[in-house]
Amino acid sequence: MNIDKYTDAIKNCRFCFMCRHLSAIGNVTFTEADTPRVRASMIYGVTMHPEKISDRDFIDTLYRSDLSRCCCYHCVNHYDENSLNIAMRTDIVAAGLAPDYIRAIAAELKAADSWDVAGKGDVFYFADPYTTEAGTVQPAFDALMKKAGVAYGVISGGCIGRALKVLGYAAEAKAAAEKFVAAVKAAGAKTLVVSNPAAYELLKNDCAEFGIEVPFTVMHTSEYIISLGLKFNAVGKVYYLESDYLKNYNDNLAYPAELLAALGAERKPFGTNNEESYTCGEGAVVLPKINENLVRKLAEYIADRADDPANDLIVVASPYTKICLSKYTALKVVTLEELAASAL
Repeated sequence: MNIDKYTDAIKNCRFCFMCRHLSAIGNVTFTEADTPRVRASMIYGVTMHPEKISDRDFIDTLYRSDLSRCCCYHCVNHYDENSLNIAMRTDIVAAGLAPDYIRAIAAELKAADSWDVAGKGDVFYFADPYTTEAGTVQPAFDALMKKAGVAYGVISGGCIGRALKVLGYAAEAKAAAEKFVAAVKAAGAKTLVVSNPAAYELLKNDCAEFGIEVPFTVMHTSEYIISLGLKFNAVGKVYYLESDYLKNYNDNLAYPAELLAALGAERKPFGTNNEESYTCGEGAVVLPKINENLVRKLAEYIADRADDPANDLIVVASPYTKICLSKYTALKVVTLEELAASAL
């Protein structure tokens, strides 16, 4: 089974309470089942009694996880309960036990693995579904590119594989990733810029795991905007909410902080500590399709921690997080691209 790769997490996480406070879902459901320790305990139960893999409550609990990976990132031994969860989902799918609501989401994602190419150049920008839905992120990037005088192309479309992977559809995720990489290569891109950190994770890490060669440079927009060498007006006081994918999956990628510094941002601490995930479930990619009520609770949990909700400027790296916070709260939320464009 795929979970056999994570026996260290199974054996150790099931006895440990140290990261309990970092479970975003547990913090809004107030249930022990939604913590890394209990998820690992339940998976340990499957290793002892394989028939337990079909238990519906167990399966539903696994699919409630926000997959932020903050518990692994901040763990002194970096036990990877996050990857254990995805591995267990993959075993559930392989056993034909994925519930109907997960099958339906996976079918929708698999049907959306196609992309349109517009323009040409060495640089291409990926307008993924969340970036497109946000509405204001791509225009902000375009304003920055026009200011820098850089011509670029755009590739837009659906699922490139990350969402399928987190649902447990590993083979389908690999197929979508291969197809997307081939489409970007065929467009002639030498550099692909992405706003969505989930796309960054897929291209930087999942493709390597799948054995897919990525023949172009992949950059998050924060890194690429810095490379443009633009001059900005100081933006003043902001509250920056870290991306799960850029921080917890990619060793606290330095570029968002560097961009905020270049923008003259006065970063204020948000919430009760700097370890929690304040992304509305970014790591789970499609959590709104799995359980929209959980996403609403996560957004409200974030809003409750704002110092001055009516006036604080909340900056995020993920279009997904902006969409969720804008939908369920009255917070003033902008992405890094929008903040940079406003400071030209």
